[in-house]
Amino acid sequence: MIEKVVSEFISSNVFVVFDGDYCFIVDAGAKKEEVEKVIAGKKVEGILLTHGHYDHCLRVLEYAKSFGAKVYASEFIKEYLGDGEKNYSEGKFSIQDFSNFNFLSGEGKLKLPHFEIAFKQLGGHSKSDMLYCHGDDIFVGDVVIGRDMGRIDLYGSDKAEMEKSLAYLKALNYLTMHSGHGEDNDKKTQDKVVSLWLRFLTR
Repeated sequence: MIEKVVSEFISSNVFVVFDGDYCFIVDAGAKKEEVEKVIAGKKVEGILLTHGHYDHCLRVLEYAKSFGAKVYASEFIKEYLGDGEKNYSEGKFSIQDFSNFNFLSGEGKLKLPHFEIAFKQLGGHSKSDMLYCHGDDIFVGDVVIGRDMGRIDLYGSDKAEMEKSLAYLKALNYLTMHSGHGEDNDKKTQDKVVSLWLRFLTR
């Protein structure tokens, strides 16, 4: 089961993925109290960040402390979280202590006590883009936002890397794509979206 909590900051999504009495969280922009209502006392085994923009990471240390969980993210996310300009908080948010973080690189499997989550370093929207796959669900952050492509005019954005990421997502098998903003969509819908943006990038 997956529950979504929408943040007041640019309506960014936080997802809580459950298996019985255990769960993990994807992104950390929503108020902790709102997420606590969804978790309802279940054990949080990890907090996964899709990328380093402030609206997705603002409350990550608060989550980690309150829920007693480690944070997992791209190895490139330190550059964003440590700099209030690069994470687009206008200098209002930064993290200097990364002792509770585990950094991921390339692709592989993240093994938590009750979950196995595949991850892959993407790119295009930011250097810190990370894809997470659990069962038939994928979490893509802002690489794809509903039926739109993520912005590629930001720090660390890259048109060629976005093209590679979209091509990878089109070839990937899944049932539901969960984006950093907006509604979830199925693969058939998103394949059309991705194909459209691939044509745009390569025209």
